[in-house]
Amino acid sequence: MQAAAEAVAAEAFSFASVLRAGDRVMAGTCTAEPTTLLRHLLAEARAGALPPFRLFLGPAFGDVLNDGVPESVTVESYGALGAMAKLMRAGRLDIYPLHLSGLDDAIRTGALPVDVVLLPLRPSAKGPGWNLGLARDYTYAAAQRARTLVAELQPDQPLTHGADVTDLAPAALIRAEQGPVELHTPAPDETARHIAGRVAALAPDGAVLQTGVGTIPAAVYAALHAHRDLGFHSGAMPDGAIDLIERGIITNARKDIDRGVSVTGVLLGSRRLFDFADGNPAIRMAGHEETHGLHAIARLSDFFAVNSALEVDLTGQVGAEVVAGRYLGAVGGQVDFVRGAMASPGGRSVIALPSVTAKGGSRIVPQVDLTTCSRADADTFVTEHGVAELRGQPVSERVCRMIAIAAPEHREALARAWHDSGRSAS
Repeated sequence: MQAAAEAVAAEAFSFASVLRAGDRVMAGTCTAEPTTLLRHLLAEARAGALPPFRLFLGPAFGDVLNDGVPESVTVESYGALGAMAKLMRAGRLDIYPLHLSGLDDAIRTGALPVDVVLLPLRPSAKGPGWNLGLARDYTYAAAQRARTLVAELQPDQPLTHGADVTDLAPAALIRAEQGPVELHTPAPDETARHIAGRVAALAPDGAVLQTGVGTIPAAVYAALHAHRDLGFHSGAMPDGAIDLIERGIITNARKDIDRGVSVTGVLLGSRRLFDFADGNPAIRMAGHEETHGLHAIARLSDFFAVNSALEVDLTGQVGAEVVAGRYLGAVGGQVDFVRGAMASPGGRSVIALPSVTAKGGSRIVPQVDLTTCSRADADTFVTEHGVAELRGQPVSERVCRMIAIAAPEHREALARAWHDSGRSAS
């Protein structure tokens, strides 16, 4: 390809030619992380070849940050996910507590200006232009508006439907030195399987699935083996969705829109997922305005959102960011999907989580440390001990139902804490 011939090795390019002091650099995220470009950028910063700048990264699952970040670089993100957690613990991460739909809007309106964008690209197979491959998210919106785009030619990423673009003009094209970042999910344990069984029992045939990634979502996909004609519309597609598509369980046959097509913003899995999506017309990449947009989700009947939390409280507040004063998560797309599910005809929002932490502490607490999703948006909560339906319930009933799905050894303490606060669980 002509584009491949124009690509150069990272050593032949210097970010000093495009970077100005104080610039904000934004890089592709998750599996679409441009590892060659980021490694070269940070190496030049360590060598003192670049002026101070800001680097905005999403969840980082590669090894680029293993050697740390030089002091001349201010790192920003919308959450402390993946390798970003280590930077947060070191006091090196500045958080933007935005919903993903809000982050996308901030970029599009210029409220969050971006000067330089780093993205992995492949030439489109359909003619002039590029294919975004693994992610069509807020970084594409940034690339459309940034002063400079530096692209990483990534021949090992899939060519995906919905990801062809013709409005990007890279100032430089650098050859990738390795394939895309992969995310492998550990096998679900017994607790995750118990939770997943309860979640699957709530999902009707024809439901349109939205999930995060991790062991509980993986277990949920495995537990949906007897369902029919499920749909898929989510910010991220994990490996678990492939099995349901291949077995004819996810068909999208009953979706009000995008019938027959699974819609996602990011392929968040392994090589198996990348190969499955490559050229597959049954999977379409879409931007946040579609994947996370309230009006788009509200057009889908029976939208079934499955998300998790670090902790939840007795009245239905969800904490997905902070525990014991430590920032560990993100606002992310949870509230977008919770509210979308509530606006969907027949929709349902499920928050699924283990009842206890790895050290045995209760994840159902009297009051969350920091509220990510308010109790006004509370719908259904699931632990390995049961299901708590909170939609339409008063506080007194919510408390009783949440205590009932807490770990048995913590129920008495939760009831006592509620009573001692001047309220009653009865």
